[in-house]
Amino acid sequence: MNDDNRLTEIRKEIDVIDDQLVGLLNRRVALARNVGEIKHAAGQPVVYRPEREAQILARISDLSPGDIGERELLHVFREIISACRGAESLIRVAVLGPEGTYSQAAAIKHFGHQIETPLAASIEEVFRMVESGDADYGAVPVENSTEGGVSNTLDALMSTAAMICGEINLPIRHCLLAGTQIRGEIHEILAHAQALGQCRRWLAAHMPGIELRPVASNAEAAQIAAQDTTIAAIAGERVANMYGLEVLERGIQDNSDNTTRFLVIGMTASASSGNDKTSIVLSARNRPGALFDLLQPLARHGIDMTRIESRPAHSGLWEYLFYVDFNGHRDDDTAAIALAELQDNAAMYKWLGSYPKAIS
Repeated sequence: MNDDNRLTEIRKEIDVIDDQLVGLLNRRVALARNVGEIKHAAGQPVVYRPEREAQILARISDLSPGDIGERELLHVFREIISACRGAESLIRVAVLGPEGTYSQAAAIKHFGHQIETPLAASIEEVFRMVESGDADYGAVPVENSTEGGVSNTLDALMSTAAMICGEINLPIRHCLLAGTQIRGEIHEILAHAQALGQCRRWLAAHMPGIELRPVASNAEAAQIAAQDTTIAAIAGERVANMYGLEVLERGIQDNSDNTTRFLVIGMTASASSGNDKTSIVLSARNRPGALFDLLQPLARHGIDMTRIESRPAHSGLWEYLFYVDFNGHRDDDTAAIALAELQDNAAMYKWLGSYPKAIS
């Protein structure tokens, strides 16, 4: 068989597979719609079930991905799940605006493209939109691998009625964007304060003496730069096309593994997925060894604490809150016992959420 005939046969086989895929995808959407009808009849109108979606993705991740690769396979299945969910209803996920922020990119990574992303002017407004029902969920940054915790989110978690029901790890690749290709014309660089911190060394080495100004988001910086060629912005590459900007430099973050962790917040708690994380905030009583005593239940019950961060309590001088993440769900027997002991030991205690761990 010559090459032309072989190509023809291969293309015919691809067409057959495509036909099968379309049929299977339509069947999957129909089954998802049936699930929705059963839930609605039972008075359970919630479309997004984070624990169920996490279980599906974890199972797919465990399969041998073959030639397609694990990351690509997960991306495909997230979009399939999104399409099936969207056949029931488009959920609204509030994100920090304007269009093109990393928060919006994180929401799309997690939920797929079949969602609406109402834009908020601030992280605090994302929480308010979720609490008021103007959005079903929100996606907010909570910590960066280079710059640490995001104070606005940590403070908002203390006062909100919303709870954490998911997490997203988003690799951050910053670019220097401007309305000009001539770097010498740039007199000011704008970005979110976290982004400026993540690019600190690169900026000092390559743009010395240029004024750095923090703004509410990197996308806002791009909006401003689009109106003034003396201003550059730090943002993701996709933002350049949105606002008609030139990409002067790619990958300017100081750490090549730069990653931001986002939280999904909502008004409904997530059930256990079997591979979960719990977040709490608490304060220690004012006595020697109080913090050690406070966290003893985690060690005593063999629970892995993955993060602890302190924040001023805003209630008195040198009083602090401790934000703690650990592996497990509050409905797990061991975690439930440890949480009860933590609550007894703490001067202040708040459960922030138990939710599936991020799947790459």
